[in-house]
Amino acid sequence: MKHAVVVSRLFAPEPAAAAFRLEALVRALASGGIDVTVLTSRARPGSPPADDDALSRPPADGPRLPADGGTGHLRADDAPGAPPGDTPRGPARPGRVRVRRARVLRDSSGYVRGYLPYLSFDVPAALRLLTVRRPDVVVVEPPPTTGVVVRLVCALRRVPYVYYAADVWSDAARSTGSPRVVSALLARLEGWALRGARGVVAVSEGVAARVRELARREVDVEVVRNGIDTEVFRPADDDPPVPGAPGTYFLYAGTASEWQGAEVFALALESVREQHPEAELVYLGSGSAWDGLRDLAERAGAVHLLPPVRAAEAARWLRHAAGALVSIVPGLGYDFALPTKIFAASASGVPVVFAGPTATAAELIAEGGLGRAVGHDRDAVAEAMRAVLEDPETTDPVRRAARAARLATWTHEHASLARVGQRVAGLVARWAREGTR
Repeated sequence: MKHAVVVSRLFAPEPAAAAFRLEALVRALASGGIDVTVLTSRARPGSPPADDDALSRPPADGPRLPADGGTGHLRADDAPGAPPGDTPRGPARPGRVRVRRARVLRDSSGYVRGYLPYLSFDVPAALRLLTVRRPDVVVVEPPPTTGVVVRLVCALRRVPYVYYAADVWSDAARSTGSPRVVSALLARLEGWALRGARGVVAVSEGVAARVRELARREVDVEVVRNGIDTEVFRPADDDPPVPGAPGTYFLYAGTASEWQGAEVFALALESVREQHPEAELVYLGSGSAWDGLRDLAERAGAVHLLPPVRAAEAARWLRHAAGALVSIVPGLGYDFALPTKIFAASASGVPVVFAGPTATAAELIAEGGLGRAVGHDRDAVAEAMRAVLEDPETTDPVRRAARAARLATWTHEHASLARVGQRVAGLVARWAREGTR
């Protein structure tokens, strides 16, 4: 394989889980000597500056992993159909990464979301994919409309493509009240895009199961969980707190939309402060729910809303938090989602308070001992927040440091973003060799 194309409306430096996943994949492909072209949108206003040249540099955290899941490493001569090498062979040079950004419509909160914004990306993306240097494989992220565009163009150019499924969009549309005809059409489009893929990467077993149902045929689906940059997100060590930060605070860092229901933490804080008046809450990010959170903050007190910051600054906020807050509203189509906020917290050595469904995220938190998982309910959340504040691993500095080291070690072993990128790159290389369906 010599050239791969990634098609996604979101890409680094935009602060979104899809952007982080794809950046890790691009880095892994480039470190294997493969040229990569990224077709994406211009980053949302307020995003950190892009450093596209850095994408050609190998990832800092994590070892090189086999690119095909077992034998051989990524090689520039891995053309479709070529057998994997029996021994690792490092490339003579890193692959070249070209990021091509185009204007795109965004909603009022700055996100590429909604029919017109999707169309504003998909139509130009089709033209760009038709004219770009012929790739050996294409990787596409949702929405399904983009997947449909990629399937059509890849069929014309006789190129295999890989679908990277973080969640199931038609389920989300149906649960958020979209007209039945719209959600039914979206399910058909999503299923059609999935059926044409040479392979599908799913971020959880739950997503993988729904992918198989929607595809209505045998599809090669591999599960690779999300990850986090463990070089950026790490325990505090001697790092001083952020100037002006509260003494004792919980942190919600990232997107806050109707799907997260992040207001449950502000609602719970009043009860928490009855026993712990020192406790405060910091929201760090943006999203469609931000205006509602601002209203809550004005009424509640001890709740602070701050704009998005660079990953390194967000990590600094996390390191000194009593706990990190993560939420998913049950029944809106994201029950099987695995938020990267969980791994950002654990990599920083901080326990998680998760409010949401018991599927996937809650199971992982219990499995790894990463914190507490409760239902999306203010009373249950308040009890979990109090438990974190009263935990000896929070109140005792020695035990707190030991917990931080344990959580960071677990994250490096199970959720390093570099490892995730290498694993997905290996799957992409394998499916590229297998060719089109």
